[in-house]
Amino acid sequence: MENTVQLSQTMEQIVLSPQQLLAHWQGHRGLTRRLIEAYPEEHFFSYTLGGMRPCSALIDEVLQMASQSMQGVISGQWPSFGEGSEAPPKATTKEQVLAQWDRVTETINAHWPQIPPTRFQEVDKAFGLYEGPIYWFLFYLIDNEIHHRGQAYVYLRTLGVEPPAFWDRPQV
Repeated sequence: MENTVQLSQTMEQIVLSPQQLLAHWQGHRGLTRRLIEAYPEEHFFSYTLGGMRPCSALIDEVLQMASQSMQGVISGQWPSFGEGSEAPPKATTKEQVLAQWDRVTETINAHWPQIPPTRFQEVDKAFGLYEGPIYWFLFYLIDNEIHHRGQAYVYLRTLGVEPPAFWDRPQV
């Protein structure tokens, strides 16, 4: 009974359900995937502007963070960033990047239901770097992806490629 009351009190405090948060994140992930698809292969690993990293490096960071985060979000056991068995190998083609993207998406979807609802309010130090409640860290993952997608939008515009509409994030 005590756990039910505690869960009820936690649920009263939320604005989004865990399912809505996942749908929001996967909407962004779908948009980023379409951006990767639109990116010219010949520029994906090499084109830079103003000292920014190539699009492939930006996407690699997003992939690593999302891939390595689910274990920590569920259990509180965080690897050091860039280490551990969950880190995907560096892709050398855009097709490999898209395959990795899809695998990470499947991992997120498979692990998400394992997150106890009260876990979203617990404070952790993700990767030994980012301290805050789990919901805050998940927002950070989404914000980081949006930030890097924005950089890639600039790259696409300078390459003369129309990027996917930023508002076109279907509800998953």
